[in-house]
Amino acid sequence: MILTMIKRLIFFLSLVIIAGCTNAQNKDNGTIAHYRILKPDSTFTTWKDLKKGQPVMLIYFGTDCPHCQKLTTEMKQKMNVFKNIQIVMVTFSKTEYPWMGMIKNFNRDYELSKYKNIIMGTEYPEFLALGFYPVQRYYGVQTTPYIAIYNRKGKQTKAFSKEPKIEDLVAAVKRAIL
Repeated sequence: MILTMIKRLIFFLSLVIIAGCTNAQNKDNGTIAHYRILKPDSTFTTWKDLKKGQPVMLIYFGTDCPHCQKLTTEMKQKMNVFKNIQIVMVTFSKTEYPWMGMIKNFNRDYELSKYKNIIMGTEYPEFLALGFYPVQRYYGVQTTPYIAIYNRKGKQTKAFSKEPKIEDLVAAVKRAIL
């Protein structure tokens, strides 16, 4: 009796794991992740808030990631190229002290609030929410920064799984804007 119950439990858990792995591999179908992020001003935004018909660059980053910091500095120097693309910067930092402070400091230190086309926040509060796919899992992010670029029609045109050279990023953005 107990052995039968254990076998059923193992079978059930195996099915759950298989379904989860299959689902995770098939989520990125070329459209942007269905994110919901908490911004430094304590408001939420989702993919539904993006302006229709405009290209998007999603950057998955870490506030303490040296590659992400370098990329942000280089992007600011080329902002004339990036001004026509919506930039969504998503991190995985927790919202409790001191992590939310790190997000706010990143926003302040890089003066991201002065760029109206940049949205930044953390997906942490939504990691387990139903109906939303955490960005990290959706794209299979293993290192930061991870960048996905979408054209005006909302189709992914380029993805970088690690920090790109700024020239390559500029070229990819220019293609998405056309």
